[in-house]
Amino acid sequence: MSSKSSIGAGIGIGNIIAIVISWTANHSIIWALIHGLLGWVYIVYYALLVR
Repeated sequence: MSSKSSIGAGIGIGNIIAIVISWTANHSIIWALIHGLLGWVYIVYYALLVR
């Protein structure tokens, strides 16, 4: 696996996790899409400040 495909896979996983966390917390498709675009930024925010 090349480093380029590893980076792409990491970004995709971050987006999916962000969408799932957002949907669980807010039950809003719009917020889930916004947080999915932010990806790892939202995950770190949620882990540090919300939980």
